[in-house]
Amino acid sequence: MNKKRIVVVCPGRGSYSRDTSNYLKDIDSSLVSMIEDQDQLRVSKKLKGILELDKSSFRSKVHMTGENASPLIYSCSLKDYDAINKDKYDIVAICGNSMGWYITLALGGAISYKDGFELIQTMGGITQHHGKGGQIIYPIVDEQWRIDNDRKEMVLQEISKVGAKISIHLGGYIVIAGEQDQLDHLLNTLPALDKYPFQIPFHSGFHTDLLSVVPSLAHSSLDDKIFNRPNIPIVDGRGNIWSPWSTDEKELYNYTLNDQITSTYDFSKSISVSLKEFCPDHIILLGPGNSLGAPVAQILINHHWNKLKTKTDFLNSQDSDPYIISMGLEEQKKLVL
Repeated sequence: MNKKRIVVVCPGRGSYSRDTSNYLKDIDSSLVSMIEDQDQLRVSKKLKGILELDKSSFRSKVHMTGENASPLIYSCSLKDYDAINKDKYDIVAICGNSMGWYITLALGGAISYKDGFELIQTMGGITQHHGKGGQIIYPIVDEQWRIDNDRKEMVLQEISKVGAKISIHLGGYIVIAGEQDQLDHLLNTLPALDKYPFQIPFHSGFHTDLLSVVPSLAHSSLDDKIFNRPNIPIVDGRGNIWSPWSTDEKELYNYTLNDQITSTYDFSKSISVSLKEFCPDHIILLGPGNSLGAPVAQILINHHWNKLKTKTDFLNSQDSDPYIISMGLEEQKKLVL
């Protein structure tokens, strides 16, 4: 049987929500053991264990903070990744959005699963306690998920006027970072579109100089020796491919703990490069949740990938043989097991 080629996409910080509670309920025993080891370290730091958090009633002030949300999401993504049927699917590349880059490193073999916990727990805590500012998200597409260039230009002008920064290029959305007074101005001046502009709770001004103090703290907490060449190609937030055959481990460490923290994360470019360089049969979105479903679909539409030109085209194509398979949706998850 010929394996289908897949690109795996790892979720960012906002993906664990009330709807994804108890995501780890049927997790594999080998992962349970690893998480329990991590939970011992968390409890020693007066933090609730990951398994306990996942089972407990969802509270945004608890579950969405960096030191809790980050390892929760990591554990959920590990569960989904390990569940993919490797006899049916050949994983040709891995990428992720924002915090999803740290998950990508672990799944691609650039760091071990255990060191992935340490990296994600450390970065979640540092950004929670030392990050400044916040983020809002705003769409730049029309009703059919095509880029609206006039709207995009208007948003970029408003961002520039108040001195805010682009945090993430996220398909048909721009994630904007700034000090709270800058964000308040944008929340009041950007035209209302459904629930947007929307401020993302418990987020700092990720991927901008508002996190300028974070790299030195990260370097002092994390050793470059935990980084290796990946065993699967991984695509970063610039669209750069880190290959199993040519990666310099120290460069990977420096990118992860420097440029990746303080420079715009171009998720759109990472997906575009993954599509064009690896030509997958499917894109697999790891859980929890399905927050990247629309952005990835919008990127496909922007490139007319598989002849998709509109949201309607995409939804129709997903009915029979979905190109994007979201493991956060039970009916789609079954397709990759």
